[in-house]
Amino acid sequence: MVAIDDTFQPGRGGGRSGGRPDPADRAQLERAPVSWRRVAGLFRPHRMQLATVMALIVASSTVALATPFLVRLVIDDAIPAQDVPLLAWAVAGMVAVTAVTAVLGVLQTWLSTTVGQHVMHGLRTSVFTHLQRQSLGFFTRTKGGEVQSRLTNDIGGMQSVVTTTATSFAANATTVIGTVIAMVALSWRLSLLSLIVLPPAIWLTRKVARMRRTITAQRQRHLADLHSQVEEGLSVSGVLLGKTLGAGPAQSARFATTSDDLVGLEVRSQLAGRWRMATMSIVFAGIPALIYLAAGLPATSGGMTIGTLVAFTTLQGALFRPLMGLLDIGVSLTASMALFSRVFEYLDLPVDIDDPASPVPLGDGRAGGIRGEVRFSHVGFRYADGHRDALADVDLAVPAGATLALVGETGSGKSTLASLVARLNDPTTGRVTIDGVDVRDVALADLARTVGVVAQETYLLHGTIAENLRHAKPGATDAELVEAARRAQVHEVIAALPDGYDTVVGARGHRFSGGEKQRLAIARTLLRDPRVLVLDEATSALDNGTERAVQAALDEASRGRTTITIAHRLSTVRNADLIAVLSGGRVVEQGTHEELLALGGRYAALAGAAERQAVLAVAAAE
Repeated sequence: MVAIDDTFQPGRGGGRSGGRPDPADRAQLERAPVSWRRVAGLFRPHRMQLATVMALIVASSTVALATPFLVRLVIDDAIPAQDVPLLAWAVAGMVAVTAVTAVLGVLQTWLSTTVGQHVMHGLRTSVFTHLQRQSLGFFTRTKGGEVQSRLTNDIGGMQSVVTTTATSFAANATTVIGTVIAMVALSWRLSLLSLIVLPPAIWLTRKVARMRRTITAQRQRHLADLHSQVEEGLSVSGVLLGKTLGAGPAQSARFATTSDDLVGLEVRSQLAGRWRMATMSIVFAGIPALIYLAAGLPATSGGMTIGTLVAFTTLQGALFRPLMGLLDIGVSLTASMALFSRVFEYLDLPVDIDDPASPVPLGDGRAGGIRGEVRFSHVGFRYADGHRDALADVDLAVPAGATLALVGETGSGKSTLASLVARLNDPTTGRVTIDGVDVRDVALADLARTVGVVAQETYLLHGTIAENLRHAKPGATDAELVEAARRAQVHEVIAALPDGYDTVVGARGHRFSGGEKQRLAIARTLLRDPRVLVLDEATSALDNGTERAVQAALDEASRGRTTITIAHRLSTVRNADLIAVLSGGRVVEQGTHEELLALGGRYAALAGAAERQAVLAVAAAE
């Protein structure tokens, strides 16, 4: 009796059946074709292991074909003649064939999996490293889930090229060719009958499999929707949003609808699977029945022995599944090549902001030799998908150790201008220099050590406080952590926690208040001791009392450093050495606080509005 394995593995690159490639895979390959030479290049360092795998597959398939002939020997010769030694040798041969094929199968699996994992490791690290070099614009245009899917699911599915697609093709081809030769050697008449019956049987099973694949694809899409709803509705941010907007009932109703749709699809999928099993059972039972009928008819038996008949039916039963596998190889190859196409798309992304070919050292390569003078020389910037300039002809000079404050309405270009110093973006026109060196000529690692950024949106890793701080300086001592936290006015908060610096901050730091997260981010930046500080509204999330304390710490930390502050509250920049007022991407005013007030222009208007807002806030509090 032949066992029927109806396991179905939905998803890209593995185990599909049904005869037709997924339209999404075809579309992917049409959009981004993949050359076989490039794919082969990934496996070229492992060609000896791959050759060994193929040799093991051929050997295993060839050895397995000996079993039916041993069965015929037992039935036709050993048992009728009561030849005990021959029977013992034949039975021992059957056991030996099983043992040899099992050992060869283990070796083949070990080698192919090892090769696949090494190729996946190389791709994973290459894609991860390449994506880290992409500009912020790439990540603002791309869904985070899409990046993770390509890095994990797609690369993971590629292993099927070695462990499933290539090896199954070699194994199935060897088995089919060897089995057909053996069948013809046993009985050409029965072989002809099998070849006539097989095509309609294969057509029937593939039609049922195609129907099941369509239903399963719908089920997988609904499952993906269900998982998305779980992630969106049961994450910390999702629960908070649902509670504040009163969207809980609507989310529950949407989840219930998707879950109810899955009920019907699951029933249809199971029925389709049962139909497939029933169809294959009919095929596996029908073909041997016809063979027995032909063997019993004088016109077609040709004097066939019982042993030959049993051996033939054994071979015929082993032929159907590898033949189906060969017919489905086109689907597997299309799915596998689509995975390579998706990953190569990311590897082929141009790097907008990259290390210069010949980096120029800052301060003659010495950290202590960097003065920190920053100059914006006729800087202009336009986003790739923008219709207007975000910055235009900005010309500013910030002496070493001085403080520049950038003020203006939302969208005036403050954050964009500050981002150019750390090369989060590159200017479209003009240049940004530190100590006279264009930042585009500085190695990115050197620039990261020179320029520290505290962003408006604080991001904390899901780890301990100490791990988050050491993310900026992995070799920092405990004393350095404490010193940085003290200067950021957050040490007392940490010390009051039961686990102190070993406290886990939680997902995105949700267990801390906005002000505490901001101060942790400030401490993390101060730990690097950068020569240039960029504070992108770093105190915007703090209350007045905490803001004053942190501002005092920042003032102290800024001594001897060049500091560029994007001001949310004008009260924090009164003492800046230079204040630049931006509007529409242009510097419309610049000077000290007193000079700008005396001008009575835009800065004076902003200061007046801020003062009126503060008065109203005090009145409301009273």
